[in-house]
Amino acid sequence: MRSPTIRTILGLVFLAPLTAAWTPGPRSLDLEPSSKLWVTGTSSVRSWQCKAATFDAAIQTTHDAGIPAAIVAGDKAVRAVSVTVPVERLDCNNGTMNEHMRKALKAQEFPTITFTLAGYELAKQAEGVKVTLNGTLTLGGVQKAITMQADAREEGPGALRVAGVHDLRMKEYGLKPPTLMMGTMKVNELVKVNFDLLLKD
Repeated sequence: MRSPTIRTILGLVFLAPLTAAWTPGPRSLDLEPSSKLWVTGTSSVRSWQCKAATFDAAIQTTHDAGIPAAIVAGDKAVRAVSVTVPVERLDCNNGTMNEHMRKALKAQEFPTITFTLAGYELAKQAEGVKVTLNGTLTLGGVQKAITMQADAREEGPGALRVAGVHDLRMKEYGLKPPTLMMGTMKVNELVKVNFDLLLKD
């Protein structure tokens, strides 16, 4: 049996780091532009809605591919989630309401709302899985542990749709619900945070 030549040995030495660098590993799910996040509520006069014109979601996975299918199958293929919403980009479709809402949320002092995942559970259902999310919500500079419910299902090849609603009381975060029209319109402190996210593998 012939011994390896110097050229062969040198080739293996130089190729080994390159091979390691190209080895597939865990990656992130991408948030698609069609994803939506909005807040709804009521007042002494009418109901209202504020949409997040832009927001970001960083989702790290434990797999290198096939994450949507794995999650729907009950596999915990996501290891970290962080969602950031700029308060200034909440649009209530009314300039006065925008101003009052941003003031109520202390936008100048605390410009972002964030949610960081601490853990989650998956439960199979008729279509997809029910997701119970545990994490920390930071709003107006106050951090609170919360639990949210969401539904997740495959949305075509390599895509996952996650949607849900979370009830939130503004006063629990030290926030005063806004008032408009010389105090005749008072926003109720209970609001609903709605999300409909499309994630791509």
